[in-house]
Amino acid sequence: MPLTRRRFLASAAALAAGCAGTRGASVSPPRLAAPTACEIGENPLWHPDERIVFFLDIARGIVHAHDPVAGSHREFSRGPVTGGMLLQEDGRLVLLQDGRISILGFDGGQREVRKGLSPEGVRFNDGIADPEGRIYTGELGGKGRMMRFDRDGRMTVLGEGYGVPNGWGFTPDLRQVYFTDSIPRLLYRFDYDRATGDLSNRRVFAEIPQAEGVPDGMAVDAEGHVWTAVWFGARLKRYAPDGRLEREVRFPVRQTSAVCFGGPDLSDLYVTSSATDAADSLKPPGYDVTAAPRGGGLYALRAEGLRGAPLFRSRVAF
Repeated sequence: MPLTRRRFLASAAALAAGCAGTRGASVSPPRLAAPTACEIGENPLWHPDERIVFFLDIARGIVHAHDPVAGSHREFSRGPVTGGMLLQEDGRLVLLQDGRISILGFDGGQREVRKGLSPEGVRFNDGIADPEGRIYTGELGGKGRMMRFDRDGRMTVLGEGYGVPNGWGFTPDLRQVYFTDSIPRLLYRFDYDRATGDLSNRRVFAEIPQAEGVPDGMAVDAEGHVWTAVWFGARLKRYAPDGRLEREVRFPVRQTSAVCFGGPDLSDLYVTSSATDAADSLKPPGYDVTAAPRGGGLYALRAEGLRGAPLFRSRVAF
């Protein structure tokens, strides 16, 4: 069903009413937390030590920092095109860039630690650390590779042929991992071997209907439910562990791109959005491009009765 102006401009009361869910949990209507104009806002990341939400503007290579207590935001660092970001064990940030990897220090300075990892014009897109400190990521462009970086820095290709490798997340029991491929609009689930880092037994966990948009970044909460941001869908979707759609949360902007849990109790949701028109070839048929702003800012929601799972940190020896 094509999105319309009426659906985008639903009242805050309607948004809140649609968020009732498991165990009496509720999610507040989204509010604009950082009015940035990100071309491709992505990869919100809660830093539990600094109590800051970092997020990317991919194409511009900007790392933004939002302080939820002060209600302020600033440009923290600027460098090459950056498609993914995660925490290093010591609290610095790992930046997955255009065929290179950099470490972002507390002073905002970037130090390149690996380069020449991808062909020209190909970049990393999203990533996650596992409980052993390995890094998993994918490539946008080229052969559509999925890869793993082991703690000794060695790179292993785990698969090829993905359209736009995107969000990742682990099940609470750490026996499976979720992975998004945006072009076919599929969320996959793999078996995960913690001892070796290998992934196997790929199967479809959920599929986004073509009329609703494109799945992008994801997060997994402490109950094992999967939250995915839907580009062109102006929403978050929450899936139960059995793949059942449990709820949706609507947004006043169309291009919701990624989600993370944050705050001291991991009960705040932070969602990035994007202003670009570069992905318009993926629009749903009949999509009304004038219905609402595309996006570009960082949004925040409060999830009462829900919380996220702490993210693991990289221990790759760069």
